[in-house]
Amino acid sequence: MNTSNHLIKVLNIAILTVSDSRNETNDTSGKILVTGIEDFGHVVADRKIVPDNIYRIRAIVSQWIIDEKIDVIISTGGTGVTGRDGTPEAITPLLDKVLDGFGETFRWLSFADIKTSTIQSRAVAGVANGTYIFCLPGSASACRMAWDSIIQTQLDSRTRPCNLVQLMPRLLEK
Repeated sequence: MNTSNHLIKVLNIAILTVSDSRNETNDTSGKILVTGIEDFGHVVADRKIVPDNIYRIRAIVSQWIIDEKIDVIISTGGTGVTGRDGTPEAITPLLDKVLDGFGETFRWLSFADIKTSTIQSRAVAGVANGTYIFCLPGSASACRMAWDSIIQTQLDSRTRPCNLVQLMPRLLEK
């Protein structure tokens, strides 16, 4: 990571685990994200676990999108191809802009570990009402890789030549 010695801008990040079987005790992916966020110096502003239901997912994310204190939303789970996987369907209609490069980069990096199985991932990211949203698979290794290799760097105001943080003041421009 190419950074200067300036302090990072601290962001408020909400975490949503999408799962029919996870709870606070066994949500390893959520815990990995919490640890990564806090260790980096950002704040976990809220954390919820919701069943695989596009309307319940959308309701929580919509509340966070209108909350001016939430800068970033990261979800984990529900990005696969089974009948219950609906996170992209819940989130994509809420996005003002899709960050295609996130999903492309995520799958490119995943290929090193899981080879062609990466085509099953529907990881997606975008911006809604000035809030960045990242939708990650539910596996702990996928969350760790996405945070360590992509999201953390882009949420670091010191990253050069550019980062998502420096664009935040301009996200709501008309």
